Amino acid sequence: MNEFEQTPADPASGKPQYRLKKSVVLVGMMGAGKTAVGRALAAKLGVPFLDSDHEIEAAANLTVPEIFARDGEPFFRKRETEVIARLLEEQPGILSTGGGAFLAQENRDLISAKGVSVWLEADVDLIWNRVRHRNTRPLLRSNNPRKTLQEIFTARVPIYKLANLSTTSKPDLSVEKMASKVLDTLLSRPDVLERTDA
Repeated sequence: MNEFEQTPADPASGKPQYRLKKSVVLVGMMGAGKTAVGRALAAKLGVPFLDSDHEIEAAANLTVPEIFARDGEPFFRKRETEVIARLLEEQPGILSTGGGAFLAQENRDLISAKGVSVWLEADVDLIWNRVRHRNTRPLLRSNNPRKTLQEIFTARVPIYKLANLSTTSKPDLSVEKMASKVLDTLLSRPDVLERTDA
């Protein structure tokens, strides 16, 4: 079995079994939980988890902040589109994207053609609580990062609303519970996900 084949749950375990028909692309703000929730969701479904930022970093042998500093944001966005296009050609799985990825029309078109987008919706206070102690967000390296975050949030939310599906993140929800919420949302789309043991 190669790394991209789905590994169905053991029927004897009593756990639900699923078949993912197309890749699920998690979109939303930095700090919304795309990577953590994506990993948990992939584990529940027995499918690969991929992270576009991680793939870009691996290809460049640099971190995202280093790429921004060395080559600028336009260069990074071009690489991002190339990586997303490549990952969407692989076996259906869960793909976490950077906060700015969904802003590009080209990326939205790619995702619509090959997968389904799910917006992890989180309010700005929750996001700020998660990102304020980290120095890994190049867009927040400003004199007033909280104000910058609010401006980014305000500009991006209308575009995130274009996602095919959405699930709201709450401060009291664990990663596992959020993954279950996304799973339930996906089950509303039988063209994306179906239970095989029902």
